[in-house]
Amino acid sequence: MQKQFNRFKVRAVCAIAAGLFMVNAAWAVDPFTVRDIRVEGLQRVEPGTIFASLPFRVGETYNDDKGSTAIRALFGLGLFKDVRLEVSGDVLVVIVEERPTVADVDFVGTKEFDKDVLKKALRDAGISDGQPFDKALADKAEQELKRQYINKSLYGVEVITTVTPIERNRVNLTFSVVEGDVAKIKEIHITGNKAFSESTLLGLFDQDTGGWLSWYTKSDRYSRSKLNADIETLRSYYLSRGYLEFRVDSTQVAISPDKQSIAVTVNVTEGARFVVSGVKLEGNYLGKEEEFKSLVSIKPGEPYNADSVAETTKAFTDYFGTFGFAFAKVEATPEIDRVNNRVAFVLQAEPSRRAYVRRINVTGNNRTRDEVVRREFRQFESSWYDGDKIRLSRDRVDRLGFFTDVNVETQEVTGTADQVDLTVAVAEKPTGNLQLGAGFSSADKLSLMFGIRQENVFGSGNYLGIELNTSKSNRQLVLSTIDPYFTADGISRTIDVYDRTSKPLSGQGGDYSLKTRGASIRFGVPFTENDTVYFGTGYESLTIVPGTGLPNPYRLYAEERGYKTNSVPLTVGWSRDNRDSALVPTTGRYQRLYGDWGVAGDVRFVRANYQIQQYIPINKQFTVALNGELGWGKGLSGQTFSIFKNYYSGGLGSVRGFQQGSLGPRDLLDPTLALGGPKKLTLNAEVLAPFPGAGNDRTLRLYGFVDAGNVFGEKESYNFNDLRVSSGIGISWISPVGPLRIAYAVPLRKQAQDKIERLQFQIGTSF
Repeated sequence: MQKQFNRFKVRAVCAIAAGLFMVNAAWAVDPFTVRDIRVEGLQRVEPGTIFASLPFRVGETYNDDKGSTAIRALFGLGLFKDVRLEVSGDVLVVIVEERPTVADVDFVGTKEFDKDVLKKALRDAGISDGQPFDKALADKAEQELKRQYINKSLYGVEVITTVTPIERNRVNLTFSVVEGDVAKIKEIHITGNKAFSESTLLGLFDQDTGGWLSWYTKSDRYSRSKLNADIETLRSYYLSRGYLEFRVDSTQVAISPDKQSIAVTVNVTEGARFVVSGVKLEGNYLGKEEEFKSLVSIKPGEPYNADSVAETTKAFTDYFGTFGFAFAKVEATPEIDRVNNRVAFVLQAEPSRRAYVRRINVTGNNRTRDEVVRREFRQFESSWYDGDKIRLSRDRVDRLGFFTDVNVETQEVTGTADQVDLTVAVAEKPTGNLQLGAGFSSADKLSLMFGIRQENVFGSGNYLGIELNTSKSNRQLVLSTIDPYFTADGISRTIDVYDRTSKPLSGQGGDYSLKTRGASIRFGVPFTENDTVYFGTGYESLTIVPGTGLPNPYRLYAEERGYKTNSVPLTVGWSRDNRDSALVPTTGRYQRLYGDWGVAGDVRFVRANYQIQQYIPINKQFTVALNGELGWGKGLSGQTFSIFKNYYSGGLGSVRGFQQGSLGPRDLLDPTLALGGPKKLTLNAEVLAPFPGAGNDRTLRLYGFVDAGNVFGEKESYNFNDLRVSSGIGISWISPVGPLRIAYAVPLRKQAQDKIERLQFQIGTSF
């Protein structure tokens, strides 16, 4: 064939989006050596992107197979609508038509979702500003939007995607959404139930047909995931009451033609109620069968309870873990006697192999240093696995109060038979509190307030607190710091320095002032994992600046000891803490005994305070919390007990419903002045539950309470008949600025002179 100047055209058409292409050519191209490669049609794509995808270079031989490969590779980039190869002599011309680029993504009519959230979701799906436009991805995004709305019970949603071409081969994407009304659950029925009424079973469900709080909980909005959770709750209810063969046969969800209401029907088969006839142990129990038997919570003669079976197998597994058997397997096999409706359990145990911990990893601590978590661990790396030490370590980390959640996971090390890694996953909470304020009044003139409290300063685990107030009536400068690991073996050090001046406000009939200055240092020595002994000393100076309106108790104090006094107290204390958490405890006990003794100076006294808290879990959701506090003080060396060392009661932290610090003895000449007292008794009881709609969020809880307490004078005795009593409800929230508690209380036992304050809130109160 005589060579002439001909143009040979090779066209590629994308037949299937998955990458199948059909190449049409007017006639085959004889192989030739490529002298040059030109690219035409580029607007934004760099030529280098084209050249990097071609299977040939200048100087190499071109043939039809390489041409087909090149076309597939260029289409595979996802940047082009069309690709053509043309041959002009020994020059190869690559002609491309770029896909349009997305210039902007917008949403119209979206109220249920924030636009930024939707844009991020589409960005993850490959649709965002600057990306090539793909109609298939746009259709997929439209379906995803509809799915998100359906998950929120908006079944009537309509989404229309508009593609608007603009200059420079770009397009604007607009998703127009007509959300419609929320489809609400109108009916929920359970069929096949005989042992329990439908109302009882429906009371277990999180989803319902609506109530007075549905605007917040959205419990009347249908969700498949919530329905599955409700069905599991229903199954657990039956299995814990003897119905071993209970099953859910089917669920039907019907939506009305107008897509505004939903009917749910759950069909169940209860089966017979079984009683446990016996429990046997089989397998290898390390020669400690009697110890394992003491852990069995399955009770023969009582109805079958799946929770007891699970509790027993977990207790067995945990006990094996204390001997280093991290891979122990315990199975509870039922032997069912359907004739007599009885079931016996065989607990088959295989401890498997003993393991040691290779590595401990800490995750989720974006701010807290690793060492703060690691130094609380009693399970060490390269040591035998010990389940008790791991649980103790988890609780110690949780008791730091820096995290809202602490979990320890055990993972096998690939390629080994006797090693595991531990992953400590923590969720940090805000541990800092910054307060800035300014004010102007005729009484105080200009006043400034600054405060910073950081429980985990710079992620070190140390505490730092600074308070500054320039108010004329309440000037103060306070500095506090705590180093929990002042020494490497865990001795803590606490330093407090303060300078306070208080005066009565203008209009209160006085111009006297009280000036208190002091400093203290205290060390905490850990004697056991849960016990710490504290000891320290300090110095305090009190100056009463006389003036008009000086209360009579202050005047008597000055006549006895002088207008300027100082004291040097020695402090000693003990605490035991085995709670599972410092922020939101659900089980365990906390005890604290604290005493100070004025051994030198003008004020001689002794004072002691004992507090005990007990947390009792009722189930996974409800916890009973009990608190008791007893305080006692006495003057020494013939002195009366100092009024400035008195205890106070009333308000959050003691007896809610009464004004803060208002209970107890009062000044005879000024009945409005609460004096406190050297004796104090406080009793509290709370029932804590998850806040409706908050799910498993431990940081937000609802509680009901009963309080009783009072303070007593030096010559009075502790008298239960004089205790003030209140009851009410409240909300507890671990907020970004600290633990926040709000309470509404109704006094049940009060006196005419008591100051009532039904609604109270405070940040930082734990009980």
